[in-house]
Amino acid sequence: MHALRKWLFAGLLVVLPVAVTMWVIQWIIATLDQTLLILPTAWQPDRLLGFHLPGLGVLLALSILLLVGAVASNFVGRKLLAWSDRVFNRIPVVRSIYSGVKQVSDTLFSENGNAFRKAVLLQWPRPDVWTIGFVTGAPGGDVVNHLVGDWVSVYVPTTPNPTGGYFVMLRRSECVELRMSVDEALRYVISMGVVVPQGPAALPLK
Repeated sequence: MHALRKWLFAGLLVVLPVAVTMWVIQWIIATLDQTLLILPTAWQPDRLLGFHLPGLGVLLALSILLLVGAVASNFVGRKLLAWSDRVFNRIPVVRSIYSGVKQVSDTLFSENGNAFRKAVLLQWPRPDVWTIGFVTGAPGGDVVNHLVGDWVSVYVPTTPNPTGGYFVMLRRSECVELRMSVDEALRYVISMGVVVPQGPAALPLK
């Protein structure tokens, strides 16, 4: 029974990552394939070819992103983007959604953004309990009028889903900067501490 249990877990360690990876890739391709629905019915490849070609939506989505990026990078595109921003910001309900999403996307994807650029060690949620967080910038707005000293904004992700977490403001002296990349720190968090980044030997378990 011990050998069977050992073989079972060994099989899971091999099959599970492959199966989950393939499922995620299939889900991404199927989702991007839905971009074909924006075309008129007569122009959809399924109707023209007479059969469904998986992955065609991925190529269409990438082509659209590249085209939009190319247009947005020139003078005319920037003018059109500024005009569309003014239009969206004048619509009462759409304004709050659009501005929030745009601020997040600008922070995460712009070349000048400062999100998730540094991994730090901090005591959370109480003293002597440590976790990993990511510096996202510095406090701003009216907040700076109520904070004295050097403070940083930190995102503390949850495990194993890092898309959920907490936004906190801490003194810089309370954060220990880690000598590991953001990718390594994210893998460490997502794996619940199983995938240890390269570095000094792990602490012995007692």
